[in-house]
Amino acid sequence: QVQLVETGGGLVQAGGSLRLSCAASGRTFTSYAMGWFRQAPGKERDFVAVVTWTGGSTAYADSAKGRFTISRDNAKNMVYLQMNRLKPEDTAVYYCAADQRGTGSRSWTRYDYWGQGTQVTVSS
Repeated sequence: QVQLVETGGGLVQAGGSLRLSCAASGRTFTSYAMGWFRQAPGKERDFVAVVTWTGGSTAYADSAKGRFTISRDNAKNMVYLQMNRLKPEDTAVYYCAADQRGTGSRSWTRYDYWGQGTQVTVSS
């Protein structure tokens, strides 16, 4: 069992930065791939980024490439999403998720555990 808690959301102006954190509990955290997803009002949950259990491989949505960076610190049971050059269209609730297979996926249906989400609002 893994429990996830996201923090770091907030209100930021376009062009600004935020760093989201996801604290995980559970002894098997280090074997899980970790993903970030986001959901804007009235829209589907979209993939943002994923990191494999080793941290050795990452993948990003096209909208996040070059602006966002996912990382993890297995010693601290933490996953991060550094978001730079934010745009109003990045406004959404951001969720971290754990995939017990360890390989990660762009599909939210492949993830086993979810956090409660943190709101990110980017003003123009």
